[in-house]
Amino acid sequence: MPKKARPAGDGKEEGPVPKQVKVEAACGPSPLNFDSPSGLFESFISPIKTETFFKEFWEQKPLLIQRDDPELATYYQSLFRLSDLESLCSWGIYYGRDVNVCRYVHGKKKVFNKDGRVHFLQLRQDFDQKRATIQFHQPQRFKDELWRVQEKLECYFGSLVGSNVYITPAGAQGLPPHYDDVEVFILQLEGEKHWRLYQPTVPLAREYSVEAEDRIGRPTLEFTLKPGDLLYFPRGTIHQADTPEGLAHSTHLTISTYQRSSWGDFLLDTISGLVFDTAKADMALRAGIPRQLLLVESTAVATKLSGFLRMLADRMEGTKELHSPDMKEDFAMNRLPPYYTGDRAELVVPGGELPGLDSTVRLQFRDHVVLTVGPNQDLSDETQGRMVYVYHSLQNRRDTHMMGHETESHGLRFPLSYMDALKQIWNSSAISVKDLKLTTDEEKQNLVLSLWTECLIQVV
Repeated sequence: MPKKARPAGDGKEEGPVPKQVKVEAACGPSPLNFDSPSGLFESFISPIKTETFFKEFWEQKPLLIQRDDPELATYYQSLFRLSDLESLCSWGIYYGRDVNVCRYVHGKKKVFNKDGRVHFLQLRQDFDQKRATIQFHQPQRFKDELWRVQEKLECYFGSLVGSNVYITPAGAQGLPPHYDDVEVFILQLEGEKHWRLYQPTVPLAREYSVEAEDRIGRPTLEFTLKPGDLLYFPRGTIHQADTPEGLAHSTHLTISTYQRSSWGDFLLDTISGLVFDTAKADMALRAGIPRQLLLVESTAVATKLSGFLRMLADRMEGTKELHSPDMKEDFAMNRLPPYYTGDRAELVVPGGELPGLDSTVRLQFRDHVVLTVGPNQDLSDETQGRMVYVYHSLQNRRDTHMMGHETESHGLRFPLSYMDALKQIWNSSAISVKDLKLTTDEEKQNLVLSLWTECLIQVV
């Protein structure tokens, strides 16, 4: 499969990637359910039921869950603490990329970032004396339990899940009122945080934006979060938060998802493939545009394009599958690798019995593999048309997750004729290689050996 490198996220890259370091705190058994992605999310928003959440709150209105649960509060506190920063600084983190230091006061945001590497004593001085908020980007790169949580949430949502930690001293506020272009879950880890939420000016916003105090009106919700509490609000929700005077510092974690995952984004991704397939069958789409169309404006063009769109809509109604190759590839190549506690070689080095024609095989890491159809990326052979692509995240790097680094896709590609056999493997708990819907035994063996080499199947 050709490798494609594209930037992901908005992180700024300054200095070398920090060495992997685990900053773990002693913690008992997790109160969350990691048996499955759906089980994790259900325990994540407990006691609210999943069905209720998506029917009444998701993309509609905020949800505040205030819990008096010492076990959950202790677990939340273990996810990230102010004290973790000292060891993280010793391993090499940088201003701008890993950490922002800022304060919002008298209607203005002040940034106290230095150049280069972060030194803990300077960071602590700005925190104590300037009452600045410390914003730590993507802590799942360092904290195993956050990796474990966010990896499951990425499986559940089928979308990238990022996070930021905000540590704010008493009597201070880090950020101005603003809204985000992501769905947001807030976990209160340490201390208390006073929140104010406001009516959106741009519901389900596609961009981040700061809002002026005199434009947002009165809060629709105002409350204080304590350790173990959870807050959800949809993208576009205007919000601001501060740590009350006379209390200990506040640490909260923002978990975010569904950036650029709207119907509009999906339509932009699928329409190109639909046009490609329709043009092969309908000569009208292959006919040339009028002379000088790119030089002059013409009202007749809108009428012509409207007719083509209606034709595409009719074709879409009869299409069993819509392909979104770019969105699927971007998700697969930028998401977290599977959470593991043992040897990483189990994810990237094939093991166990080599599959043969008489073998029975089953899919591994189902939640980390996507199938899609896309154009042949081998420009030297345009005659093959569309191909089946199998993308996976087994070889992704956790230490660069959501940090804006160039990434590459991992996986395989096959002729379109392999699609039925791949679906058999995907839709079966186990299947005999002989039963795969391919013409020759050689094709069957080639398929399973290729998947086995990528650690995607095992012999049972």
